[in-house]
Amino acid sequence: MSEIRLYVAATERDAERILDILSDVFGEEDIALATTEVDEKRDLWEASVYLMAEDENEIRQRIADGLAEAYPGLAIEKEVIPDVDWIAKSLEGLSPVRAGRFLVHGSHDRGKVKANDVSIEIDAGQAFGTGHHGTTAGCLEMIDAVARSQTIRRALDLGTGSGVLAIGLRKIRNIPILATDIDPVAVAVAKENVRRNGIASGLKLVTAPGFHSPAFAQAGPFDLIIANILARPLMKMAPQLAAHLAPGGSVILSGILAAQRWKVLAAYNGVRLHHVRTIWRNGWVTIHLRRRSH
Repeated sequence: MSEIRLYVAATERDAERILDILSDVFGEEDIALATTEVDEKRDLWEASVYLMAEDENEIRQRIADGLAEAYPGLAIEKEVIPDVDWIAKSLEGLSPVRAGRFLVHGSHDRGKVKANDVSIEIDAGQAFGTGHHGTTAGCLEMIDAVARSQTIRRALDLGTGSGVLAIGLRKIRNIPILATDIDPVAVAVAKENVRRNGIASGLKLVTAPGFHSPAFAQAGPFDLIIANILARPLMKMAPQLAAHLAPGGSVILSGILAAQRWKVLAAYNGVRLHHVRTIWRNGWVTIHLRRRSH
């Protein structure tokens, strides 16, 4: 089944407002939203929803209903997206990325790994996380710092994608790690990456749509929780995430634009996690928070 894009044309300011409205409409559902500049001189932007073609009628109606009050009569256009693995295509030939003691590289760059590097081999594929995005690199750098500064007995990688963060942590700490994702394709990709990186045990991968999955209660509480997702779902899940964190435990959050940092911090301060450090990379931030031990 092919993928399509439903979109509306608007000014930059309206496109941002439309994106906020659609974020409320779709909440934490596995539906991608985006805004794109089309013509700078005309201030023409598009706010888009990406979905499978079979869901078009339902999603189109929900978009129309969500925008009806603020933007009545706004035309919803459609584009059929070619069946190309754009992630793999766009990442072909990328050079290795260094983050802390980690070196994330493709199979074609194995020869660039040095003696003291912690090698993570990830080829471009169907799941997010090759180290080249500022959020992934920021998380790896923060994992390195946290692992050096505190005792970690059990860890959770929430929204694991390619598995790159869980793989990196497992390579430097011989501890049980639970890695979850709502997308079964991502979990399958992550399992292959775990095998490719020579990890035979200690890293459990589970398809889990939310914290109600029994996997979290069985594996936790966690001394370290890593969640590289997006700001809005991170804020919504703050109470549940904190409930699975051990006393004195740390949380590493990313997928957060710099402008969203204070909202995320406020949500986690509300569940009594205090800010330790923020890493800034290419307009994105990675945040380390910690629960007091008493």
